[in-house]
Amino acid sequence: MAEISSLMHGFSVALSAYNLMLMFIGVVLGVVIGVLPGLGGANGVAILLPLTFTMPPTSGIIMLSCIYWGALFGGAITSILFNIPGEPWSVATTFDGYPLAQKGRAGSALTAAFTSSFIGALIAVVMITFLSPVVASFALEFGPPEFFSVYLLTFCAFVGMSKGAAFKTVASMMAGFALAAVGLDTVTGTLRLTFGHTELLKGFDFLIAVIGLFGIGEILQTMEEGLAFKGVQAKMNAKVVLETWKELPRYWATSIRSAAVGCFMGIVPGGATPASFMSYGVAKRFSATGDRFGTGEVEGVVAPETAAHAAGTSALLPMLTLGIPGSPTAAVLLGGLLIWGLQPGPLLFVEQKDFVWGLIASMYLGNIAGLIVVLTCVPLFAAILRIPFSIIAPVILVICAIGAFTVHNSMFDVWLMVIFGFIGYVFKKLDYPLAPLVLALVLGDRAEDSFRQSMLMSQGDMRILFANPLVGSITGLALALLLWPLLSALWTAVRKSLA
Repeated sequence: MAEISSLMHGFSVALSAYNLMLMFIGVVLGVVIGVLPGLGGANGVAILLPLTFTMPPTSGIIMLSCIYWGALFGGAITSILFNIPGEPWSVATTFDGYPLAQKGRAGSALTAAFTSSFIGALIAVVMITFLSPVVASFALEFGPPEFFSVYLLTFCAFVGMSKGAAFKTVASMMAGFALAAVGLDTVTGTLRLTFGHTELLKGFDFLIAVIGLFGIGEILQTMEEGLAFKGVQAKMNAKVVLETWKELPRYWATSIRSAAVGCFMGIVPGGATPASFMSYGVAKRFSATGDRFGTGEVEGVVAPETAAHAAGTSALLPMLTLGIPGSPTAAVLLGGLLIWGLQPGPLLFVEQKDFVWGLIASMYLGNIAGLIVVLTCVPLFAAILRIPFSIIAPVILVICAIGAFTVHNSMFDVWLMVIFGFIGYVFKKLDYPLAPLVLALVLGDRAEDSFRQSMLMSQGDMRILFANPLVGSITGLALALLLWPLLSALWTAVRKSLA
Protein backbone atom coordinates (compact mmCIF):
# COMPACT_ATOMS: atom_id res chain seq x y z
CA MET A 1 0.00 0.00 0.00
CA ALA A 2 1.10 3.55 -0.72
CA GLU A 3 0.57 4.59 2.90
CA ILE A 4 2.88 1.84 4.20
CA SER A 5 5.73 2.72 1.83
CA SER A 6 5.32 6.43 2.64
CA LEU A 7 5.35 5.64 6.37
CA MET A 8 8.52 3.56 6.01
CA HIS A 9 10.12 6.53 4.25
CA GLY A 10 8.94 8.71 7.16
CA PHE A 11 10.68 6.40 9.66
CA SER A 12 13.91 6.73 7.69
CA VAL A 13 13.60 10.51 8.11
CA ALA A 14 12.60 10.47 11.80
CA LEU A 15 15.08 7.81 12.96
CA SER A 16 18.18 9.98 12.75
CA ALA A 17 20.20 10.37 15.98
CA TYR A 18 19.50 14.13 16.01
CA ASN A 19 15.72 13.67 15.71
CA LEU A 20 15.67 10.90 18.34
CA MET A 21 17.53 13.19 20.75
CA LEU A 22 14.97 15.97 20.10
CA MET A 23 12.14 13.51 20.79
CA PHE A 24 13.38 12.67 24.28
CA ILE A 25 14.18 16.33 25.08
CA GLY A 26 10.71 17.34 23.86
CA VAL A 27 8.95 14.67 25.93
CA VAL A 28 10.81 15.64 29.13
CA LEU A 29 10.04 19.35 28.59
CA GLY A 30 6.41 18.46 27.86
CA VAL A 31 6.05 16.40 31.05
CA VAL A 32 7.34 19.37 33.09
CA ILE A 33 4.87 21.68 31.29
CA GLY A 34 2.00 19.25 31.89
CA VAL A 35 2.79 18.99 35.61
CA LEU A 36 2.80 22.76 36.20
CA PRO A 37 -0.78 24.08 36.56
CA GLY A 38 -1.33 27.24 34.53
CA LEU A 39 1.09 26.48 31.70
CA GLY A 40 -0.62 23.90 29.50
CA GLY A 41 0.43 22.26 26.24
CA ALA A 42 -0.48 25.20 24.00
CA ASN A 43 1.36 27.75 26.15
CA GLY A 44 4.37 25.47 26.52
CA VAL A 45 4.65 24.85 22.79
CA ALA A 46 4.22 28.58 22.11
CA ILE A 47 6.95 29.52 24.63
CA LEU A 48 9.39 26.96 23.21
CA LEU A 49 8.54 27.60 19.53
CA PRO A 50 11.47 30.03 19.03
CA LEU A 51 13.92 27.23 19.93
CA THR A 52 13.01 25.48 16.67
CA PHE A 53 13.49 28.40 14.26
CA THR A 54 17.09 27.42 13.48
CA MET A 55 16.21 23.73 13.01
CA PRO A 56 15.11 22.05 9.79
CA PRO A 57 11.27 22.09 9.62
CA THR A 58 10.99 18.31 10.11
CA SER A 59 13.20 18.34 13.22
CA GLY A 60 11.42 21.39 14.59
CA ILE A 61 7.92 19.91 14.25
CA ILE A 62 9.15 16.61 15.74
CA MET A 63 10.40 18.41 18.87
CA LEU A 64 7.23 20.52 19.20
CA SER A 65 4.92 17.52 18.73
CA CYS A 66 6.91 15.58 21.37
CA ILE A 67 6.50 18.51 23.78
CA TYR A 68 2.78 18.11 23.09
CA TRP A 69 2.86 14.34 23.84
CA GLY A 70 4.82 15.03 27.04
CA ALA A 71 2.27 17.63 28.17
CA LEU A 72 -0.54 15.13 27.53
CA PHE A 73 1.27 12.55 29.70
CA GLY A 74 2.26 15.08 32.38
CA GLY A 75 -1.26 16.38 32.98
CA ALA A 76 -2.19 13.07 34.64
CA ILE A 77 0.59 13.19 37.24
CA THR A 78 -0.71 16.00 39.47
CA SER A 79 -4.32 14.88 38.83
CA ILE A 80 -3.59 11.48 40.36
CA LEU A 81 -1.15 12.50 43.09
CA PHE A 82 -2.70 15.75 44.35
CA ASN A 83 -6.17 16.02 42.74
CA ILE A 84 -4.92 19.09 40.82
CA PRO A 85 -5.41 18.74 37.05
CA GLY A 86 -2.29 19.95 35.27
CA GLU A 87 -4.30 20.20 32.04
CA PRO A 88 -8.02 20.76 31.30
CA TRP A 89 -8.43 17.27 29.87
CA SER A 90 -7.00 15.73 33.07
CA VAL A 91 -9.98 16.78 35.21
CA ALA A 92 -11.84 13.51 34.53
CA THR A 93 -8.70 11.58 35.53
CA THR A 94 -8.95 13.00 39.07
CA PHE A 95 -12.31 11.30 39.68
CA ASP A 96 -10.77 7.84 40.14
CA GLY A 97 -7.03 8.52 39.88
CA TYR A 98 -6.81 10.49 43.12
CA PRO A 99 -8.91 7.99 45.17
CA LEU A 100 -6.62 5.22 43.88
CA ALA A 101 -3.59 7.18 45.10
CA GLN A 102 -5.27 7.67 48.49
CA LYS A 103 -5.67 3.88 48.71
CA GLY A 104 -1.92 3.45 48.21
CA ARG A 105 -2.25 2.50 44.52
CA ALA A 106 -0.63 5.59 43.01
CA GLY A 107 1.77 3.41 41.00
CA SER A 108 -1.14 1.46 39.49
CA ALA A 109 -3.08 4.64 38.70
CA LEU A 110 -0.07 6.29 37.03
CA THR A 111 0.79 3.14 35.06
CA ALA A 112 -2.84 2.78 33.88
CA ALA A 113 -2.96 6.46 32.90
CA PHE A 114 0.30 6.42 30.96
CA THR A 115 -0.40 3.11 29.21
CA SER A 116 -3.95 4.15 28.26
CA SER A 117 -2.61 7.46 26.96
CA PHE A 118 -0.16 5.58 24.76
CA ILE A 119 -2.88 3.24 23.42
CA GLY A 120 -5.25 6.16 22.67
CA ALA A 121 -2.54 8.08 20.84
CA LEU A 122 -1.41 4.96 18.93
CA ILE A 123 -4.95 4.28 17.67
CA ALA A 124 -5.25 7.93 16.59
CA VAL A 125 -1.91 7.85 14.75
CA VAL A 126 -2.91 4.65 12.90
CA MET A 127 -6.12 6.41 11.90
CA ILE A 128 -4.16 9.47 10.69
CA THR A 129 -1.92 7.18 8.65
CA PHE A 130 -4.70 5.41 6.75
CA LEU A 131 -7.79 7.63 6.85
CA SER A 132 -6.49 11.13 6.08
CA PRO A 133 -8.45 11.74 2.81
CA VAL A 134 -11.77 10.37 4.13
CA VAL A 135 -11.55 12.21 7.45
CA ALA A 136 -10.56 15.48 5.79
CA SER A 137 -13.71 15.48 3.65
CA PHE A 138 -15.83 14.58 6.70
CA ALA A 139 -14.43 17.47 8.77
CA LEU A 140 -15.44 19.94 6.06
CA GLU A 141 -19.11 19.11 6.74
CA PHE A 142 -19.05 20.78 10.17
CA GLY A 143 -20.49 24.27 10.62
CA PRO A 144 -21.98 26.05 13.68
CA PRO A 145 -25.07 23.76 13.92
CA GLU A 146 -22.90 20.63 13.85
CA PHE A 147 -20.53 22.08 16.45
CA PHE A 148 -23.44 22.93 18.74
CA SER A 149 -24.91 19.45 18.34
CA VAL A 150 -21.56 17.93 19.39
CA TYR A 151 -21.41 20.15 22.49
CA LEU A 152 -25.05 19.31 23.26
CA LEU A 153 -24.21 15.61 22.95
CA THR A 154 -21.37 16.06 25.47
CA PHE A 155 -23.64 17.78 28.00
CA CYS A 156 -26.49 15.31 27.53
CA ALA A 157 -24.16 12.31 27.74
CA PHE A 158 -23.07 13.48 31.18
CA VAL A 159 -26.70 13.67 32.35
CA GLY A 160 -27.87 10.48 30.66
CA MET A 161 -24.86 8.34 31.49
CA SER A 162 -24.54 9.44 35.11
CA LYS A 163 -25.64 6.89 37.69
CA GLY A 164 -25.96 9.59 40.36
CA ALA A 165 -28.94 11.88 40.99
CA ALA A 166 -29.83 13.52 37.68
CA PHE A 167 -31.09 16.64 39.51
CA LYS A 168 -27.72 17.24 41.18
CA THR A 169 -25.92 16.72 37.86
CA VAL A 170 -28.17 19.24 36.09
CA ALA A 171 -27.97 21.74 38.97
CA SER A 172 -24.17 21.58 38.95
CA MET A 173 -24.12 22.01 35.16
CA MET A 174 -26.45 25.04 35.37
CA ALA A 175 -24.05 26.67 37.84
CA GLY A 176 -21.25 26.08 35.33
CA PHE A 177 -23.27 27.68 32.53
CA ALA A 178 -23.92 30.73 34.72
CA LEU A 179 -20.19 31.11 35.41
CA ALA A 180 -19.38 30.65 31.70
CA ALA A 181 -21.72 33.54 30.83
CA VAL A 182 -19.70 36.08 32.84
CA GLY A 183 -17.66 38.57 30.82
CA LEU A 184 -17.78 40.04 27.33
CA ASP A 185 -20.46 38.69 25.01
CA THR A 186 -18.49 37.64 21.91
CA VAL A 187 -21.51 38.02 19.59
CA THR A 188 -22.91 41.43 20.60
CA GLY A 189 -19.94 42.90 22.48
CA THR A 190 -22.03 43.71 25.58
CA LEU A 191 -20.95 43.03 29.18
CA ARG A 192 -22.67 40.35 31.25
CA LEU A 193 -22.65 39.76 35.02
CA THR A 194 -19.44 41.77 35.62
CA PHE A 195 -21.06 44.05 38.28
CA GLY A 196 -18.67 46.84 37.41
CA HIS A 197 -15.49 44.80 37.95
CA THR A 198 -13.12 45.26 35.00
CA GLU A 199 -11.25 42.10 36.06
CA LEU A 200 -14.32 40.06 35.08
CA LEU A 201 -14.34 41.32 31.47
CA LYS A 202 -12.46 38.18 30.43
CA GLY A 203 -14.77 35.92 32.44
CA PHE A 204 -13.60 33.11 34.70
CA ASP A 205 -10.51 31.37 33.40
CA PHE A 206 -10.93 27.61 33.38
CA LEU A 207 -7.53 26.87 34.93
CA ILE A 208 -8.10 29.21 37.88
CA ALA A 209 -11.50 27.62 38.54
CA VAL A 210 -10.11 24.07 38.33
CA ILE A 211 -7.09 24.80 40.54
CA GLY A 212 -9.45 26.18 43.18
CA LEU A 213 -12.27 23.64 42.88
CA PHE A 214 -10.01 20.60 42.99
CA GLY A 215 -6.71 21.66 44.58
CA ILE A 216 -7.83 24.06 47.32
CA GLY A 217 -11.15 22.26 47.84
CA GLU A 218 -9.36 18.96 48.45
CA ILE A 219 -6.91 20.50 50.92
CA LEU A 220 -9.78 22.09 52.89
CA GLN A 221 -11.65 18.79 53.05
CA THR A 222 -8.54 16.86 54.09
CA MET A 223 -7.84 19.38 56.86
CA GLU A 224 -11.42 19.11 58.13
CA GLU A 225 -11.44 15.32 58.09
CA GLY A 226 -8.06 15.28 59.81
CA LEU A 227 -6.83 12.42 57.68
CA ALA A 228 -3.65 12.00 59.68
CA PHE A 229 -1.13 14.55 58.56
CA LYS A 230 1.17 11.88 57.22
CA GLY A 231 2.09 10.60 53.79
CA VAL A 232 0.14 7.94 51.93
CA GLN A 233 1.94 4.66 51.45
CA ALA A 234 2.42 3.84 47.77
CA LYS A 235 4.05 0.76 46.28
CA MET A 236 6.68 1.84 43.81
CA ASN A 237 8.55 -0.77 41.82
CA ALA A 238 8.58 -2.50 38.45
CA LYS A 239 6.30 -5.24 39.84
CA VAL A 240 3.45 -2.72 40.22
CA VAL A 241 3.81 -1.72 36.54
CA LEU A 242 3.70 -5.36 35.40
CA GLU A 243 0.73 -6.21 37.64
CA THR A 244 -1.19 -3.21 36.29
CA TRP A 245 -0.40 -4.27 32.72
CA LYS A 246 -1.89 -7.71 33.51
CA GLU A 247 -5.08 -6.01 34.74
CA LEU A 248 -5.53 -3.60 31.80
CA PRO A 249 -6.57 -6.13 29.06
CA ARG A 250 -9.92 -6.70 30.84
CA TYR A 251 -10.82 -3.09 29.94
CA TRP A 252 -10.27 -3.55 26.19
CA ALA A 253 -13.88 -2.58 25.34
CA THR A 254 -13.58 0.63 27.37
CA SER A 255 -10.32 1.47 25.60
CA ILE A 256 -11.83 0.98 22.13
CA ARG A 257 -14.95 3.02 22.99
CA SER A 258 -12.87 5.81 24.51
CA ALA A 259 -10.45 5.89 21.57
CA ALA A 260 -13.40 6.12 19.14
CA VAL A 261 -14.90 9.03 21.13
CA GLY A 262 -11.49 10.71 21.29
CA CYS A 263 -10.75 10.38 17.57
CA PHE A 264 -14.19 11.73 16.68
CA MET A 265 -13.87 14.73 19.03
CA GLY A 266 -10.34 15.45 17.83
CA ILE A 267 -11.32 15.51 14.15
CA VAL A 268 -14.62 17.42 14.57
CA PRO A 269 -12.85 19.33 16.34
CA GLY A 270 -14.42 19.08 19.80
CA GLY A 271 -11.19 18.74 21.73
CA ALA A 272 -9.58 16.51 24.34
CA THR A 273 -11.51 17.98 27.29
CA PRO A 274 -15.07 17.07 26.19
CA ALA A 275 -13.72 13.75 24.89
CA SER A 276 -12.36 12.83 28.32
CA PHE A 277 -15.60 13.77 30.10
CA MET A 278 -17.80 12.00 27.57
CA SER A 279 -15.77 8.78 27.59
CA TYR A 280 -15.76 8.75 31.41
CA GLY A 281 -19.56 9.05 31.44
CA VAL A 282 -19.96 6.31 28.82
CA ALA A 283 -17.55 3.99 30.67
CA LYS A 284 -19.39 4.60 33.94
CA ARG A 285 -22.70 3.70 32.32
CA PHE A 286 -21.54 0.50 30.63
CA SER A 287 -19.14 -0.79 33.28
CA ALA A 288 -20.14 -3.66 35.55
CA THR A 289 -18.57 -1.68 38.40
CA GLY A 290 -19.95 1.70 37.31
CA ASP A 291 -21.51 2.32 40.73
CA ARG A 292 -17.98 2.28 42.20
CA PHE A 293 -16.65 4.92 39.80
CA GLY A 294 -15.34 7.88 41.78
CA THR A 295 -14.06 5.68 44.62
CA GLY A 296 -10.90 4.45 42.91
CA GLU A 297 -11.50 2.27 39.85
CA VAL A 298 -8.68 1.67 37.34
CA GLU A 299 -11.28 1.67 34.55
CA GLY A 300 -12.18 5.24 35.55
CA VAL A 301 -8.60 6.26 34.74
CA VAL A 302 -8.36 4.23 31.52
CA ALA A 303 -11.41 5.85 29.86
CA PRO A 304 -10.56 9.59 30.08
CA GLU A 305 -6.83 9.14 29.45
CA THR A 306 -7.40 7.01 26.33
CA ALA A 307 -9.93 9.51 24.95
CA ALA A 308 -7.86 12.61 25.77
CA HIS A 309 -4.78 11.30 23.97
CA ALA A 310 -6.77 10.01 21.01
CA ALA A 311 -8.42 13.45 20.69
CA GLY A 312 -5.20 15.38 21.22
CA THR A 313 -3.40 13.35 18.57
CA SER A 314 -6.19 13.21 15.99
CA ALA A 315 -6.59 17.01 16.28
CA LEU A 316 -3.44 17.23 14.14
CA LEU A 317 -5.24 15.56 11.22
CA PRO A 318 -7.49 18.49 10.18
CA MET A 319 -4.53 20.80 10.80
CA LEU A 320 -2.34 18.94 8.30
CA THR A 321 -4.99 18.12 5.69
CA LEU A 322 -7.17 21.25 5.81
CA GLY A 323 -5.18 23.87 7.69
CA ILE A 324 -7.90 23.84 10.37
CA PRO A 325 -6.38 23.28 13.85
CA GLY A 326 -8.41 20.89 15.99
CA SER A 327 -7.04 22.17 19.31
CA PRO A 328 -5.21 25.22 20.75
CA THR A 329 -1.90 23.35 20.61
CA ALA A 330 -2.54 22.34 16.99
CA ALA A 331 -3.13 26.05 16.28
CA VAL A 332 0.32 26.88 17.69
CA LEU A 333 1.86 24.09 15.60
CA LEU A 334 0.06 25.53 12.57
CA GLY A 335 1.78 28.84 13.28
CA GLY A 336 5.11 27.01 13.30
CA LEU A 337 4.40 25.49 9.87
CA LEU A 338 3.58 28.91 8.43
CA ILE A 339 6.76 30.40 9.92
CA TRP A 340 8.75 27.64 8.19
CA GLY A 341 7.03 28.50 4.91
CA LEU A 342 4.86 25.39 4.79
CA GLN A 343 1.18 25.72 3.82
CA PRO A 344 -1.02 23.02 5.43
CA GLY A 345 -3.58 21.43 3.15
CA PRO A 346 -3.98 18.53 0.71
CA LEU A 347 -0.98 19.71 -1.37
CA LEU A 348 1.30 19.39 1.66
CA PHE A 349 1.12 15.59 1.29
CA VAL A 350 2.31 15.93 -2.32
CA GLU A 351 4.87 18.74 -2.14
CA GLN A 352 6.41 17.99 1.29
CA LYS A 353 6.31 14.20 1.60
CA ASP A 354 9.46 14.05 3.75
CA PHE A 355 7.99 16.53 6.21
CA VAL A 356 4.48 15.01 6.47
CA TRP A 357 5.50 11.38 6.73
CA GLY A 358 8.48 12.22 8.95
CA LEU A 359 6.01 13.91 11.31
CA ILE A 360 3.59 10.96 11.24
CA ALA A 361 6.46 8.51 11.88
CA SER A 362 7.62 10.71 14.77
CA MET A 363 4.13 10.38 16.29
CA TYR A 364 4.71 6.64 16.66
CA LEU A 365 8.25 7.09 17.96
CA GLY A 366 7.43 10.10 20.16
CA ASN A 367 4.67 8.23 21.97
CA ILE A 368 7.00 5.26 22.58
CA ALA A 369 9.64 7.69 23.91
CA GLY A 370 7.01 9.35 26.12
CA LEU A 371 5.83 6.02 27.53
CA ILE A 372 9.41 4.97 28.33
CA VAL A 373 10.19 8.28 30.06
CA VAL A 374 7.06 8.42 32.23
CA LEU A 375 6.96 4.72 33.16
CA THR A 376 10.61 4.90 34.18
CA CYS A 377 9.70 7.76 36.51
CA VAL A 378 6.58 6.13 38.08
CA PRO A 379 8.49 5.17 41.28
CA LEU A 380 9.76 8.75 41.57
CA PHE A 381 6.26 10.23 41.11
CA ALA A 382 4.68 7.74 43.55
CA ALA A 383 7.36 8.48 46.18
CA ILE A 384 6.08 12.06 46.44
CA LEU A 385 3.01 10.73 48.27
CA ARG A 386 5.18 9.50 51.13
CA ILE A 387 5.87 13.10 52.15
CA PRO A 388 3.67 14.02 55.17
CA PHE A 389 0.57 16.06 54.32
CA SER A 390 1.61 18.81 56.74
CA ILE A 391 4.65 19.42 54.53
CA ILE A 392 3.17 18.82 51.08
CA ALA A 393 -0.05 20.86 51.65
CA PRO A 394 1.73 24.26 51.93
CA VAL A 395 3.83 23.37 48.87
CA ILE A 396 0.66 22.53 46.90
CA LEU A 397 -0.94 25.82 48.03
CA VAL A 398 2.10 27.79 46.81
CA ILE A 399 2.13 25.93 43.46
CA CYS A 400 -1.63 26.57 43.08
CA ALA A 401 -1.19 30.28 43.85
CA ILE A 402 1.73 30.60 41.41
CA GLY A 403 -0.25 28.74 38.75
CA ALA A 404 -3.29 30.99 39.23
CA PHE A 405 -1.18 34.17 39.23
CA THR A 406 0.78 33.32 36.09
CA VAL A 407 -2.35 32.80 33.95
CA HIS A 408 -2.87 36.58 33.64
CA ASN A 409 -0.23 37.93 36.08
CA SER A 410 -3.07 39.11 38.30
CA MET A 411 -3.51 38.91 42.07
CA PHE A 412 -7.28 39.02 41.47
CA ASP A 413 -7.02 35.54 39.97
CA VAL A 414 -5.43 34.23 43.18
CA TRP A 415 -8.43 35.47 45.18
CA LEU A 416 -10.76 33.90 42.62
CA MET A 417 -8.89 30.61 43.10
CA VAL A 418 -9.56 30.81 46.88
CA ILE A 419 -13.28 31.51 46.27
CA PHE A 420 -13.51 28.54 43.89
CA GLY A 421 -11.74 26.47 46.55
CA PHE A 422 -14.56 27.18 49.02
CA ILE A 423 -17.15 26.41 46.31
CA GLY A 424 -15.45 23.07 45.68
CA TYR A 425 -15.43 22.32 49.41
CA VAL A 426 -19.17 23.12 49.75
CA PHE A 427 -20.04 21.00 46.69
CA LYS A 428 -18.19 18.03 48.16
CA LYS A 429 -19.89 18.46 51.54
CA LEU A 430 -23.33 18.57 49.88
CA ASP A 431 -22.43 15.63 47.60
CA TYR A 432 -22.91 17.62 44.38
CA PRO A 433 -20.66 16.50 41.48
CA LEU A 434 -18.00 18.97 40.38
CA ALA A 435 -17.49 17.42 36.94
CA PRO A 436 -20.68 18.83 35.31
CA LEU A 437 -19.86 22.32 36.63
CA VAL A 438 -16.35 22.16 35.18
CA LEU A 439 -17.62 20.77 31.87
CA ALA A 440 -20.18 23.59 31.51
CA LEU A 441 -17.61 26.21 32.48
CA VAL A 442 -15.18 24.94 29.83
CA LEU A 443 -17.60 24.44 26.96
CA GLY A 444 -20.48 26.76 27.86
CA ASP A 445 -19.27 29.81 25.95
CA ARG A 446 -18.28 27.75 22.90
CA ALA A 447 -21.67 26.03 22.85
CA GLU A 448 -23.43 29.38 23.21
CA ASP A 449 -21.44 30.92 20.34
CA SER A 450 -22.21 27.96 18.06
CA PHE A 451 -25.91 28.06 18.99
CA ARG A 452 -26.27 31.80 18.39
CA GLN A 453 -24.40 31.57 15.08
CA SER A 454 -26.78 28.76 14.08
CA MET A 455 -29.78 30.91 15.02
CA LEU A 456 -28.41 33.85 13.01
CA MET A 457 -27.95 31.54 10.01
CA SER A 458 -31.52 30.23 10.26
CA GLN A 459 -33.13 33.49 11.44
CA GLY A 460 -34.22 31.80 14.67
CA ASP A 461 -35.49 28.55 13.17
CA MET A 462 -34.62 25.66 15.51
CA ARG A 463 -35.10 23.19 12.66
CA ILE A 464 -31.54 23.98 11.56
CA LEU A 465 -30.45 21.50 14.26
CA PHE A 466 -32.15 18.78 12.17
CA ALA A 467 -31.39 20.29 8.75
CA ASN A 468 -29.25 17.41 7.46
CA PRO A 469 -28.59 13.78 8.42
CA LEU A 470 -25.30 14.59 10.21
CA VAL A 471 -26.54 17.33 12.55
CA GLY A 472 -29.94 15.64 12.93
CA SER A 473 -28.46 12.32 14.05
CA ILE A 474 -26.12 13.96 16.58
CA THR A 475 -28.91 16.17 18.00
CA GLY A 476 -31.30 13.21 18.14
CA LEU A 477 -28.76 11.11 20.03
CA ALA A 478 -28.16 14.00 22.45
CA LEU A 479 -31.89 14.36 23.21
CA ALA A 480 -32.23 10.60 23.67
CA LEU A 481 -29.38 10.62 26.22
CA LEU A 482 -30.90 13.63 28.01
CA LEU A 483 -34.25 11.87 28.40
CA TRP A 484 -32.71 8.47 29.22
CA PRO A 485 -32.98 8.78 33.07
CA LEU A 486 -36.64 9.78 32.78
CA LEU A 487 -37.44 7.01 30.27
CA SER A 488 -35.64 4.34 32.31
CA ALA A 489 -37.50 5.47 35.48
CA LEU A 490 -40.83 5.27 33.62
CA TRP A 491 -39.95 1.82 32.25
CA THR A 492 -39.06 0.59 35.76
CA ALA A 493 -42.36 1.95 37.11
CA VAL A 494 -44.34 0.25 34.31
CA ARG A 495 -42.60 -3.08 34.91
CA LYS A 496 -43.33 -2.90 38.64
CA SER A 497 -47.02 -2.11 37.99
CA LEU A 498 -47.31 -5.06 35.59
CA ALA A 499 -45.52 -7.47 37.91
